[in-house]
Amino acid sequence: MEGPASQSTAGPRCLVIACGAVARELLALIRLNGWQGFTVTCLPAIWHNRPERIAEGVRGKIRKYGAAYDRVIVAYGDCGTGGALDAVIEEEGAERISGPHCYSFYAGAEAFEGLQDEEIGTFYLTDYLVRHFDRLIIAGLGLDRHPDLLPVYFGNYRRVVYLAQTEDADLTARAEAAARRLGLDFERRHTGFGELGDFLARAAEEVRRPVEEDGWPN
Repeated sequence: MEGPASQSTAGPRCLVIACGAVARELLALIRLNGWQGFTVTCLPAIWHNRPERIAEGVRGKIRKYGAAYDRVIVAYGDCGTGGALDAVIEEEGAERISGPHCYSFYAGAEAFEGLQDEEIGTFYLTDYLVRHFDRLIIAGLGLDRHPDLLPVYFGNYRRVVYLAQTEDADLTARAEAAARRLGLDFERRHTGFGELGDFLARAAEEVRRPVEEDGWPN
């Protein structure tokens, strides 16, 4: 998703800059709740494998689109940027969802810490990563060309935990097949939208507030 989508032209508006891996869920939340005033624009999900691009990519989106909006929020965890994303967000006057990555905000920070305490050698999947497992994990890590690298990448992992956003038997079967392909045990935890829903709900309330309190025109 290159340019903004789901734009509403009435009243105060909020730009959501997100990882492409959460775009489907963001748009579903907006649609299901009937929230108005949001525009979603995304950076490539493949940047999971190139986190050094994320911070400046977010800055570019803010500078390209942000001036047209009342608020800019960022649906990214730190995602391996080592604090660089937070530095950009502070410099540009935006805000982001808390947490190190989408696994944490889907599961909930406390629940995710519990999963890590149970087994630090856990590889996580979401609905998006299950759908695109071959492209992002197998091809993205070169395992289609060099299967001998599998133990190099995954030798210290013990299990796959599928953090499911939806109740989908086909995705569950595909996640289990992915775990078998990696030679790891499999668990499924249904999380729904987790803290992503809470984050967007708070932003939706802020978007509505000027209409209710300050007489912003409909």
